[in-house]
Amino acid sequence: MREINRNIVSGVIVSKDNKILMGRGRDGSVYNDCWLIPGGGVDEGETKLQTLVREIKEEAGLDVSEYEPELVEDAATGESEKTLRDTGERVLVHMQFFTYRIIIPKLAENIKTQAGDDLIELSWVPIDSLNVYKISPPSEKLFKKLGYIK
Repeated sequence: MREINRNIVSGVIVSKDNKILMGRGRDGSVYNDCWLIPGGGVDEGETKLQTLVREIKEEAGLDVSEYEPELVEDAATGESEKTLRDTGERVLVHMQFFTYRIIIPKLAENIKTQAGDDLIELSWVPIDSLNVYKISPPSEKLFKKLGYIK
């Protein structure tokens, strides 16, 4: 199996009522059986912040360009198998994660989202209910680091 390296940028999007936007991945995507925060790979010529805005728009239908992102993690790594959409090839992806927290000063119910791209379902999850969901390993590590779960 071929191996590839990817820088992955993702966003912990937190609403005014302390809910986090989580998504469930499509079949064949990395961690498709888990809930995770929106994000994706940095394309050639893109900055990490450009990737953050693009990926959240593609996966959650949400424009976060007007908010100030805070870098909360840049040392996490992970690996998973993935099916490439354009070729159908299975590859092992080695990932370096760059995660930003974005606080949106609105109630979750007033933030319009729409699942797209790699995510087939979205949910605003209360921080104190994160442990009820099957969360991707990188998101679980991040949430422990941020004190959201034990």
